Amino acid sequence: MGISVPVTEPEDGHRYTTSGLGRALAVIDLLAERSPEMIGVSTVARELNLPKAVAHRILKELTANQFVTFDEGTRRYRLGPGALAVGLAALRAIDVQAITNRHMRRLVEATGETATLSMRQGWVRVYTDQVLSPHEIRMSVTLGSRHSLVAGSSSKAILAALPDSEIAEYLATHELVSVTAATITSVEQLWADLRVVREQGYAVSRGERQAGAASVAAAIRLASGEVYGSLSLCGPQDRFSSQLLAEYGELVADAARQVSAELGYQPAAADGAPEPVERKRVTRRQATRSVADHAATSSAEVVVSQK
Repeated sequence: MGISVPVTEPEDGHRYTTSGLGRALAVIDLLAERSPEMIGVSTVARELNLPKAVAHRILKELTANQFVTFDEGTRRYRLGPGALAVGLAALRAIDVQAITNRHMRRLVEATGETATLSMRQGWVRVYTDQVLSPHEIRMSVTLGSRHSLVAGSSSKAILAALPDSEIAEYLATHELVSVTAATITSVEQLWADLRVVREQGYAVSRGERQAGAASVAAAIRLASGEVYGSLSLCGPQDRFSSQLLAEYGELVADAARQVSAELGYQPAAADGAPEPVERKRVTRRQATRSVADHAATSSAEVVVSQK
């Protein structure tokens, strides 16, 4: 939830907000962090470094407004229907595509390659938006087209972000069908690749779904932690060197984290997510060869669509 209010940080690490409204927001923030666990007045007072009487008064006022629910049996509190109503209103106001499109445009500006957005729908993903590369020879996707969760970086980014149990369920009910000669069709190899995706934060594809195409992608999560879909950069394979795949992968992973944060997602410590690190700024790269040079390359290199 991440409420930003004036606080002091005593040596014991407890937070003490300096305004009445700030204290109330800090209490709500703490209850949200601990949800669905219920906590008592003493815990609230200790965690926020508040006098117990102050913590009790804030909780009582929040309960009166149904922002907090009080359990008579356990003498503990948790967020109530008032908080739910506010949360749902905030979710309704979020336009995922508009938020993501801003980041997609920045990615295209930085790299000169096409950026795409995919949304997960059950066991498939669907292209819902794209920002095209300014190059004459570029990748494009068919919006609305449906694809498996195996072939291509956009698919693997989504699959890797799911719990192991869901991945196992998918593999038990879906055959790994070869789309191109590079498509992963071995369960063992796919698991190994998904572990790499989780470790580095992005997925890589070299012609796995479209021959002659290369791409990198990272998963986007909603506030609930649910995987919404994935963000990707794609282009002709001859423009994606190993170095650029790594640099673009970091850019996409960083953009996906920012989008997820704007959607309200906060990684839990239990997720094992690495701490954010400073990412190398990648300037926009233009193709080093002329259009005529590209026209002379093989048909596998000249990719004009990703259908």
